[in-house]
Amino acid sequence: MIFALIGFLIMFGVLVGIGINQPRGTSMKTWCYGYLAIALVFDGLVVVGLIYQYEVLVQLLLGLSAGAATGLAIHVAHHISEENEHGHDGETKEKKPSMFGF
Repeated sequence: MIFALIGFLIMFGVLVGIGINQPRGTSMKTWCYGYLAIALVFDGLVVVGLIYQYEVLVQLLLGLSAGAATGLAIHVAHHISEENEHGHDGETKEKKPSMFGF
């Protein structure tokens, strides 16, 4: 269980560090490459975890998955909040604070 919590904190921390909704200190292209690198490393770890069945790695992967899913949920919530700011006829509604303050 502790390794799952550590995995969650690592993944969520990395996503917050590079920016969940907007790049922090990098260009959009670099930010996208960062997300791509995270996904590829994660995929590689999953393959190793499935092949060798390392208990600690499997628990860490569960936590990493949870952290990635939480980051994705915040990102999607941000987009939903942006969509709600725009009217159906293209008019912009009064700006409200976005969900989670991001």
